[in-house]
Amino acid sequence: MAEDILRPLAVVVGAVLVTLFVGRVADRTVRTIAERHPEAPLWRLLRRCRTPLRLVLCTALLRTGLGSAGLAGEYQEPAGRLLNLVLVGACAWLAARVATAVVEAGYARYAAGERDPARTRRVRTQVTLIRRIVTAVICVVALAAMLLTIPGMRAAGTSVLASAGLIGVVAGVAAQSTLANVFAGLQIAFGDMVRIGDTVVVGGEWGTVEEITLTYLVVTTWDERRITMPVSYFTGRPFENWSRGNPRMTGTVFLHLDHSAPLDLMRERLHQIVKDAPEWDGRAWSLVVTDTTPSTLLVRALVTARDADDIWTLRCLVRERLVEWLRREHPYALPRINTAAAPGAQDAPDRRQTPPASDDIGPGPGPA
Repeated sequence: MAEDILRPLAVVVGAVLVTLFVGRVADRTVRTIAERHPEAPLWRLLRRCRTPLRLVLCTALLRTGLGSAGLAGEYQEPAGRLLNLVLVGACAWLAARVATAVVEAGYARYAAGERDPARTRRVRTQVTLIRRIVTAVICVVALAAMLLTIPGMRAAGTSVLASAGLIGVVAGVAAQSTLANVFAGLQIAFGDMVRIGDTVVVGGEWGTVEEITLTYLVVTTWDERRITMPVSYFTGRPFENWSRGNPRMTGTVFLHLDHSAPLDLMRERLHQIVKDAPEWDGRAWSLVVTDTTPSTLLVRALVTARDADDIWTLRCLVRERLVEWLRREHPYALPRINTAAAPGAQDAPDRRQTPPASDDIGPGPGPA
């Protein structure tokens, strides 16, 4: 009786000890290589694989030592199947972690040597979708392998692997919108339409692309809201991408001013404001009158910046500084409602009709 307990316990303890020892040695080795080669991010990323590696090693040792554990016949077969399932799942987990590490290491080395932010965001978007596709394929293969380890489910496992075409046709009929989003996600990733980090305007909302998956896209607005949209939206409708090609932008500030506004002094003040602003990229600035009304002038100040965030900050700064300067130095230039007569109105001729005097009226008709 004691032997029936000690033998399985010895197998479990031995497997755990060997796993801890080998896992620690492997982790130290990878960490040492990562410290000696900091320019290679692969070794640092491979340290994320230590948990699935230990699980694979421990499960494999338990499966190998199952025959020596001396379990009763009614327990040995279910334990073997359970260990097979855990081993397949652990191997899939390890493969997904290794693939992710390889893909991210390749992207990190590319981003370190690339100077164009637009190309870096494009590659980042493609790498993210490739990683998700590889993970999905590993999960499907692992599921089919798990089914193949169960005698009653081997036919289903074979169908998963061998009937991909039929399953694809059925899925295409049953989930057309989902597949459309999947293909739209691939088109976005490799067609360079939208990238992670791009500044876009969708549905009247301005924000930054935070995440792109195979089926949906997340846009973070300026007030930290998240808008989740199907990726097919970006392949079937027009939208604004302010970071496409070059993120540089031109912004305008409109001011309604009195007709007596000192435009030349305003141009000098605007030039001084943009020169002192770190957001201005030095490309262009101008101040012109774009329209006039009976009571005001519509003045447009034009400025440029490196990206959407800087142009927003610069527009607010120009508007604030110009209004403050006008209020302090030239208050007469601010729009106002005139309630007094205009200068020189008293010198204008009186054009009102003057009634005739009484002696100018001729005699009326006499008595009959």
